[in-house]
Amino acid sequence: MNRVFEILFTETWWAYDPGDRSAHSIFTHWFNLFEGVAWLVFAALVFRRYLRFRRSLVEVVYAATFVVFGLTDFREAYSLPSWLLWIKLFVLIALLLLRRSVMRRFYPKSKVF
Repeated sequence: MNRVFEILFTETWWAYDPGDRSAHSIFTHWFNLFEGVAWLVFAALVFRRYLRFRRSLVEVVYAATFVVFGLTDFREAYSLPSWLLWIKLFVLIALLLLRRSVMRRFYPKSKVF
């Protein structure tokens, strides 16, 4: 039972080592940094849309959730512990629920963000 707990909550699956020049390590590190920036761009786009239309403060929460998801990718660029995967899962679920709510209520014709 103790090992199951470790796997689910405390195991570190990958850690960045600047001395490790393997393709996997380099790709994983830089991909997560790029992905973090991409999520911050989405956050900025959502927040800009909020500033333009001021439909609901839910959009601010939606933008902030993108920021949190981006921050998890910056953390993942250096280490991937189990607890981070759980946080990413919950933030992703929140993003999907917020997106559905915002898009249905305020932008039913929009398909992008």
